[in-house]
Amino acid sequence: MTTHGDPATQSAAPAVAARTGSTDAGEDPPATTGDDTLPAALTGLRAAVSAVRFPLALPSAEPARLAAGSLTDQLDDYLLPRLRRLDAPLLVVVGGSTGAGKSTLVNSLVQARVSAAGVLRPTTRSPVLVCNPADSTWFRRGELLPGLTRTTGPSEDPRTLQLVTAPALPAGLAFLDAPDIDSVVDANRVLAGQLLAAADLWLFVTTAARYADAVPWELLRSARARGAVIAMVLDRVPPEAADEITAHLSEMLAAQDLGAAPLFVLPETWVDGQGLLPGQATAPLADWFARLAADADARGAVVRQTLDGALAALHPAVAGLAEAADEQVRAADALDERVRAAYRGAHRTVEQGLSDGRLLRGEVLARWQEFVGTGEFFRTLEARIGRLRDRVFAAVTGRPAPAVELRTAIESQLVTLLRGVTSEAAENAYTGWKAHPAGAALAGPELAHPSPDLPDRAERLVRDWQRGVLELVRVEGGDKRFVARTAAYAVNATGLAVMVAVFASTAFIPTGLEVAAGASTTVAAQAVLQAIFGDQAVRTLADKARADLLERVRTLLDDEAARYLTRTEAARPTADAAEALRHAADQVEVARHRSGFAEAAAAARTSSADEEGLR
Repeated sequence: MTTHGDPATQSAAPAVAARTGSTDAGEDPPATTGDDTLPAALTGLRAAVSAVRFPLALPSAEPARLAAGSLTDQLDDYLLPRLRRLDAPLLVVVGGSTGAGKSTLVNSLVQARVSAAGVLRPTTRSPVLVCNPADSTWFRRGELLPGLTRTTGPSEDPRTLQLVTAPALPAGLAFLDAPDIDSVVDANRVLAGQLLAAADLWLFVTTAARYADAVPWELLRSARARGAVIAMVLDRVPPEAADEITAHLSEMLAAQDLGAAPLFVLPETWVDGQGLLPGQATAPLADWFARLAADADARGAVVRQTLDGALAALHPAVAGLAEAADEQVRAADALDERVRAAYRGAHRTVEQGLSDGRLLRGEVLARWQEFVGTGEFFRTLEARIGRLRDRVFAAVTGRPAPAVELRTAIESQLVTLLRGVTSEAAENAYTGWKAHPAGAALAGPELAHPSPDLPDRAERLVRDWQRGVLELVRVEGGDKRFVARTAAYAVNATGLAVMVAVFASTAFIPTGLEVAAGASTTVAAQAVLQAIFGDQAVRTLADKARADLLERVRTLLDDEAARYLTRTEAARPTADAAEALRHAADQVEVARHRSGFAEAAAAARTSSADEEGLR
């Protein structure tokens, strides 16, 4: 194995690891930061991340869910347990592409066949962690990577962690052989990323044939962004091409701002009967790790650099989640507004129908003219006589009295209007939702039409309103002057006149062209109403009846709109979820600086870079 330059000078934290004996190498760093503020802030952040949801089908939703899961994993797997025990053994996660020789390299470094290696891919189906027997207790307890079940033997379950001890591996250092980062098995790729996020040091293994593949570089850029300590192994390099390939890889590393990462070059060679590489091939890398294991300060510097990098990367990552949460709320609001706009339009149509006279045409106008023109209106103003003549009229003609026919025509006209506007509103709301990515996923075909029971509810609404108009006439009769003038007159006839008045823009009985055929009787009826009740009384009755009808219509339309709104309400994230995320991330950043952790990590990097012994 050759090295790209001197790895001891390539990166601050790995450079610290290259020191040969330190006078205080046996002294462990403090177990914790001595301040509970940072762990508490991280716990609060974890709660905020766990609480946020991205249920609406937006382009940002799935990436946000994955990012939230990754953040939660990193907090549980690495940040919280590592903060509790800064003196725990240094974990080196060995990652790389399929067939890069990771398992063979790990076996060779610990001088034992602890991880399966072979031509069958993937060979590492579940991760293998190897450590010195003295360190096994820490990893067996499960504080680090708590979501993985500990086993002592190989397993096909990727959610297990096989623990193996190797006396040849110095205490204070552990290797974790991770699944392939480009595995054909989805679960393996996901687990590889999770394990790399739990590493104190990333050891990336690639080959002369695959060092330019896209997937490793994507992860390397992610590691760089998080400030993780990285070392590279270029495996299976033909001796005749070593200089050319090493130079090219070095250029690529520099272009990605990874030029400080130590690069170890492993030539093409043979393996012995145990599947181990020759000792002389792995000696430079083995010595590098041995010096790291022997120096507690060096290990502490690596831990602090990676830990601080991971902490610093939390804020922008959480900011992305918060923006995705905000986008969910905005999308839910937009969907709600499309529904409300559709049903507001329906309500306006009803208002216009009550003011522009359109409801007075056709059947209602004919029945009104009949009611007034036959003298029915005047006859039924006197209650007792009116009731008697209604019965006589029905018995003789075989048809309902004109008053009943008028009331039925009013009901039919209003129900027709309501069915029309609710159908149009449902169609508009449905079309609006289908045009939105989140709405398209929520809108079932049943929403394109009004509720199945809408006709029945519309009829009930109109009948209830008609009864309400009659009650209004009775209530208005509480005025002494009104009582004096109407004591002998029928409430029903007055109520019908008020209902018809609601359909006119002037709040009076219709006149002009709309009632040309029965103008004389209509004008006469209007004059009688005004003479009996007074001009203002007629206006007041019609206005109150109109307001009551519109309020009932609004309730009906709101109920129809609720079919949509309940779906967005069920999918809507908590309104303050984004703010909770931002606040929690700010608390972590404040705690990170208040605890002196960031400054200590920076000082460790600077101090290690200045050591003469590192050169």
